Amino acid sequence: MAAEIPYRIRRSERARRVRVTVEAATGVEVVLPRRAPEREAARAMRELGPWVARRLAEIERGRAELGLGEGVVPYLGERDGRLLVPAGDWRPAAERWYRRRAREEIGPRLDAACARAGTRWTTLSIRGQRTRWASCSPSGAMSFNWRLLMAPQPVLETVVWHEVCHLEVPDHSPRFWALLERRCPDHRTHQRWLRRYGPALVL
Repeated sequence: MAAEIPYRIRRSERARRVRVTVEAATGVEVVLPRRAPEREAARAMRELGPWVARRLAEIERGRAELGLGEGVVPYLGERDGRLLVPAGDWRPAAERWYRRRAREEIGPRLDAACARAGTRWTTLSIRGQRTRWASCSPSGAMSFNWRLLMAPQPVLETVVWHEVCHLEVPDHSPRFWALLERRCPDHRTHQRWLRRYGPALVL
């Protein structure tokens, strides 16, 4: 099974062990420590081949359930409009557009949530994080993944509330979850949606 799955190798100065990642946008990547021999990548794929295959199937199933065929991308969960992009590879232009829109969509939602909570955020960054959807620093600096603009609006708003609650409780203690429950009672439903379909939200 593993031999049939294409993958690429990336060397990392920071890696201390072999790591395999599976993403809809980039496919299968094996991260190797700088001095590890390439045969370690093949060994990892042999060992993790069944998991990799399941993960790829889950992503494809998620895209199919969302109706995301080639060239189809959602905006806040909707797929009705059209986005005109340059000829050729349209993805870089589309990502730039999503990043601009993310700032416009997320900023007012942060303001509204903080006004209700009686808190304050300081800066807003829009990024393309590979492993997280958002973060909140102790200083109130907020960072959000632009791909959240592809999720339904209630999912985006749940993530906003999650980070706003971190302004009061920085960890994921029972106190944090109780606060999020009060501020966003249906957060579990939207978090489940993001866990299931988040990997499929790619250009």
